Amino acid sequence: MPRGASLHNTGTAYIRSVKFGAREDPFSSRRHIARFALALAVAGVGIGLVGAAFRWCLHEAEQLRELALTWAASLGSWGVIVPVATVAVCALIGRVCARITPRASGSGIQDVEAVWREQEGLPGFGVLPARFIGGVLAIGSGMTLGREGPSVHLGASIGAQVARWFGLSDYERKLMYTTVGGAGLAVAFNAPIGGALFTIEEVTRSFRIRVVLTTLAATSIAVGVSRYLIPADPIFAVSAVSDNGFASLWLFAVFGALTAPIGAAYNALVIGLLRVTDRMRIRATIRATVIGGILGAVLWINPLMAGSGESLNQLLLSGVGVSLGMLALLTAVRFLLGPLSYAAGTPGGLFAPLLALGALWGSVFYTVVTMRAGDAAAAILGDSPIPLIIVGMAAFFAATVRAPLTGVVLVVEMTATTGVIAGMLIASVSAVFVSVLLRTDPIYDRLRVRMLERQGTSRQRSAE
Repeated sequence: MPRGASLHNTGTAYIRSVKFGAREDPFSSRRHIARFALALAVAGVGIGLVGAAFRWCLHEAEQLRELALTWAASLGSWGVIVPVATVAVCALIGRVCARITPRASGSGIQDVEAVWREQEGLPGFGVLPARFIGGVLAIGSGMTLGREGPSVHLGASIGAQVARWFGLSDYERKLMYTTVGGAGLAVAFNAPIGGALFTIEEVTRSFRIRVVLTTLAATSIAVGVSRYLIPADPIFAVSAVSDNGFASLWLFAVFGALTAPIGAAYNALVIGLLRVTDRMRIRATIRATVIGGILGAVLWINPLMAGSGESLNQLLLSGVGVSLGMLALLTAVRFLLGPLSYAAGTPGGLFAPLLALGALWGSVFYTVVTMRAGDAAAAILGDSPIPLIIVGMAAFFAATVRAPLTGVVLVVEMTATTGVIAGMLIASVSAVFVSVLLRTDPIYDRLRVRMLERQGTSRQRSAE
């Protein structure tokens, strides 16, 4: 076959493989590349500004929540009404936002994954205000939800909208929707490498150069812009830590293996509560209000039991001693409240609560092992639980999300420490390996399947 014919056939085969409405390779000319690059830069600036504003609003909401709890405590036993009513109303409004724009409900990461897999079309611009307002109210009021899911969806929505403004093809819009979503995660955690790696490892599961370069460009621009508005400091302040080298790796591997069934149970609880609420005849707004009221009562009892978990993580990473009984109580309560909060259907993610549970589990494991084995365990694990707390965050993320590299890099960037990378890696590998043996699906795969099933049911009812 002549060389020219071979190249022509290869190009034709490539064009036919480009899906999502693209009739030709959108990057076949310099003009297309320049237009896409300009659009990507605009979208990166957009999510840098919006993502930073989202973080700032959440920080202010958390400050107001602390002031409200302090004031409520001065009212005596009647003060419980303050957090109960506040969180209930915020959950109600958050649920109303999600009802007006259904694709703003929950995390949003599964929506981005569905669009990439061409199981769902691009959403409208309404996702942006619904995510922002609903997320600030639901997360900021103290529900056990994280900002990362809404931040990813905010970035994805901005990417798609900017692509529309520039008249890009559907394929390019899909690429922008996916990659700028990773930039949203990077801004949420001030973790540019982790945000980029999340898009590559978890969402697209592709290391193709086009995806990698687009993701890295969007992430770097977004984080660079956001740092003009919010601090560039790591999320957590951690003193220098290190593991004990090769001697401790086997114990980290055991820890990761034990983390896997806990992660599987957590995923099952998230999906199980969602299915229970799907079958309820109670209106979704009432359900969200009741769940919000429950979270408000828990905040009244102990603020560390609810909320995203960042304050709890910082407390543990500061080396403050917490009794085994309190650690176990916090772990059990947050294990239940995370899935319960997600079942409310308000905008809110799962990352931050997962990291808090991982930190608690690491603390529990360290405390139990050192109590049982004494000096022998301390010789292996050290005299501080902080290394195992950091390893626990990465291992629990790996067990539930099944994206070990993303989890390790995110935790490294959030803590600004590299002293326990080897421990995080071996624990994450062990957690994923056992999770595969247990035949448990990653949480976002299960959420995506549920979302598509519900949408199919809704469309069938509409057709009838």
